[in-house]
Amino acid sequence: MRTERPQVKQDRAVRTRRAILDAAAVVFEEHGYDAAKLSDIVNIAKVTKGALYFHFESKEGLAQSVIDAQNGGQPQALPQQYKAQEFIDIGMVFSHQMRHEVLIRASARLTLDQTGPHLDRVTPYETWIDLCAGVLSEARRRGELLPGVDPVVPARLIVGAYAGLNTMSHTLGLDLDAQVAELYTHVMPNVVVPAVAIRLDSAPGRGARALYGPQGLHSCRVGCANGVLPAGGGSGEDGDGEGGDPTV
Repeated sequence: MRTERPQVKQDRAVRTRRAILDAAAVVFEEHGYDAAKLSDIVNIAKVTKGALYFHFESKEGLAQSVIDAQNGGQPQALPQQYKAQEFIDIGMVFSHQMRHEVLIRASARLTLDQTGPHLDRVTPYETWIDLCAGVLSEARRRGELLPGVDPVVPARLIVGAYAGLNTMSHTLGLDLDAQVAELYTHVMPNVVVPAVAIRLDSAPGRGARALYGPQGLHSCRVGCANGVLPAGGGSGEDGDGEGGDPTV
């Protein structure tokens, strides 16, 4: 009897786990934690409930894995002349991801949601604050910050304001990227010296430019700044997962 090679089995398990995670993101983003149903997740992922429980011990464990994706999924922006620009790029790239990736949107919703009392919502905030504060600390060493600016203060301010803007934009149907751009435009002149402030790019679409260069051109089906319609046209949101597999 022919047995499956270990590498093939491992690759299939990775695809199955990712399919479940992507399906969970769709359901958690739409319904929140309490109203999300595992039956909907397995149907979207096209897996068995046994496969789901093989990879995730519970609904809470699955939701936590979606939240954790916010920490592990940050793409690498291009290095910039000013560390203050890199500070801006952290948030603008995240805004770009929010438009394109359902996993990031679901993670953000679960982080803000107060249901699921045992979920770790602290780590995403702390990780983002530490990252921002670290970049601003380097900016201070380079002489980019105004005298007396404590890097932790604007880091916390931006992260907290970002969470509020995300909620408001979702509720009012506003473009988050435009709102975040305004946030940095108003905050940065009070953080960095004027010679640096006038050279910073915080305009909408900055996330794409930080990832893909000055023109920021990238394949896009959701109509964001600097996006170009991919070959073949079509509409709808870019998927970032693979198809489901009914086996582990």
